[in-house]
Order: sequence, then structure tokens, then C-alpha cells
Amino acid sequence: MIGAAILLCVLFIGLAAPFLHTMSPDEINPSVRNKLPGYESTLRDDDGNKFQFVHLMGTDSLGRDIYSRVVFGARVSLLIGATVAALSALIGLILGLLAGYFRWLDAIVMRVMDGLMAIPAILLALSMVALLNAGLSTVIVAIVITEIPRVVRLVRSVVLSVREEPYVEAAISVGTPTPVLLIRHILPNTIAPLIVQTTYIAAHAILVEAVLSFLGVGISPETPTWGNIMAEGRAMFVMLPHNIFFPGLFLAVTVLAVNLFGDGLRDLLDPRMRKRL
Repeated sequence: MIGAAILLCVLFIGLAAPFLHTMSPDEINPSVRNKLPGYESTLRDDDGNKFQFVHLMGTDSLGRDIYSRVVFGARVSLLIGATVAALSALIGLILGLLAGYFRWLDAIVMRVMDGLMAIPAILLALSMVALLNAGLSTVIVAIVITEIPRVVRLVRSVVLSVREEPYVEAAISVGTPTPVLLIRHILPNTIAPLIVQTTYIAAHAILVEAVLSFLGVGISPETPTWGNIMAEGRAMFVMLPHNIFFPGLFLAVTVLAVNLFGDGLRDLLDPRMRKRL
């Protein structure tokens, strides 16, 4: 429940970013570069009137408001986490069902998955981004490819155990078509563990995107993401730690919330864990 509450708060921040931000995340003001949190600056509106403006989280080396960039960065991180989780679950579910049910296909699919899992996720994502042009879609595709093997192995293990159940053998004996057998009798057993796995994939995807952006091979630097904000502030981290602290804090809290939410779903959907609770 704590993880779900925090995640809802981050989701609200991301969706309401156009209303919560204090100024444009891309607005550059060289006169207020590298200011500490709470710094007040004097700005002019379109009519030339002066007004005081408070930078709640300070400014970066270009004079951009870190608070506004962090708020808009939540939208990108949540979008990547949700998209990667959905695509990985869909593709991995199909491959896992086929590999677990058809033994001749199992060897082919699993050898490919073993090959992908042998390469570290960050290294594989870096290679994909290096081959393609850096951007949001490229980052999503690179992370999805690294996450699919985890889903395939999970679904395959469930299918291998379920296909030996008496009700599945009975369905086969009466001539149930294979697509109906997979969808009606085997697929429902994979839903609960798959939902839990997608939460962990979403958390890992958010973290990997931040790492790629921090290394400069992810989303374009002008896009406000938590990884980009930390990458821009690392050069002056000793003197101005707030440039990294605030986006890093949001990143850590979001990943922790998603993991806590996944643990709660596991306990809720697993009958054995429910009995203990």
C-alpha cells in the first residue's frame, strides 16, 4: 500500500506537470546559473512587469529551473517504464506460451533467450542505442529486448507445469483445438506471476533509462529526464550536489515504490502467501 501510494503521487506529478511546473523546463536564463535551492530571482512577464520567482530546487549550469525539469522528467520515466513493461509482457507471453507447449520450438526459443541473457542488460542496451539513433523509441526498444528473456522464462516454466495437469490432458483428449487450449486453460495460470514480473520490469526500465541518459547515450540531452539532469550536474557535483540529489531522490523513490508495489502484488496473488498473511 505504501508503494502504491508513492507511485500514485509520482504518477500525479507526471500527469499534472504542465500545471505544477513553475517555468518552462527548457527556458535558459544565464543570469541565474548554478543557484542553490530557494534562490529568488527577478523575472519579467510579457507586459514588462517584474515579479519574484523562487527556484525550489535551484538551477543548473544553463540557468534552467531544476524543479520544473524534475517534474517533467517524471512523465518520461513513467512512460518508458509502462511501455517497456507492456511490450515485454506481451512479446514474452506469446513466446513463453509457444516455447512451453511445443517442445520442438522450446529448444530454438530458449537458446536465443539464453544468448540474450548472457549479455549484461546495460551492455546490450548500449549496443542497441549505438547502432540506432538515440531517442525515446530507440531506448524503449533497447530495454524491451533485454527484458523479454525474463518474461519468456517465467511463462515457459508455468506452462511446463500446467500442461501436465489432468484438466489439460482431458481437454487434449476430447480434441480441443490448440489455440483454445492455450487461451482458455493455460493462459489464465500465467496472469498472476506475469503481473508481478511486469512491475519489476517497469522499475528496472526506469533505472536503465536513467543510466543510459546519464552516460549520454539515451534520450537527447535537451529532453528533461532524471538521467539527463544528473548527467548535466555531475561536473559540479562537489560544489553543487543539488543538481544530482533531487532527480536522484525522485528516481530512487520511484523505483523503490514500484518494487514495493510488486512485492505486495506477489503476496496478494499467491494463495500460499495469502494464507500466511
